[in-house]
Amino acid sequence: GKAEELMAKFSKACSAHFDPHKHLKKIGLANQTTMYKKETRAIGQLLQKTMMTKFGPDLLNDHYYEFDTICDATQVRQDAVDELCAMHEDPEQPNLDFILVVGGFDSSNTAHLLEIPQMRGVKSYHINTADCIQADNTIQHRTVDGEVVKSEAFLDEAMIWETGDDGVRSKKKLRVGVTSGASTPDKEVQDALGQIMMLNEMLSGQK
Repeated sequence: GKAEELMAKFSKACSAHFDPHKHLKKIGLANQTTMYKKETRAIGQLLQKTMMTKFGPDLLNDHYYEFDTICDATQVRQDAVDELCAMHEDPEQPNLDFILVVGGFDSSNTAHLLEIPQMRGVKSYHINTADCIQADNTIQHRTVDGEVVKSEAFLDEAMIWETGDDGVRSKKKLRVGVTSGASTPDKEVQDALGQIMMLNEMLSGQK
């Protein structure tokens, strides 16, 4: 039955004495403080709908309670990245060349910040230090899968140059969205931006 299917799926994620017939009559939802809040909201809505279907909307509060434990600093950063992505997708706003996420590779809240633009198809990179950006135009970055890789041609031709209607090529403005993990020092972000600016200037000088 459904109880057996549930236990098979979550056998490694529940306590030894868990009984779905007994312990799913009242549910409380809490979340990791660095979790992506839209995911938390979606899970909460699913649980609410399930409990209302079983016990009725009038008794929902007797069977379901939700705790909002997401860190305020994390929420602010997630909202800011959402806004950057929305700006990039808005045809009336200038496109971003990429979004840079700065923070520790082992930081959960920083990893979630990378997931937002990746899910929306916006080019983005997660670095942990400014040294990840090298003078040979490579970047060492963490992917959403947790793998640290090195990519060539970090700043490509389309980011540096634009060609006018008259066919003349001119220097283009580089547009970068930037965010950082909740505990990332401001200096680390400033150093990373400094590296990008120097690299951009160096590459634009190589006509």
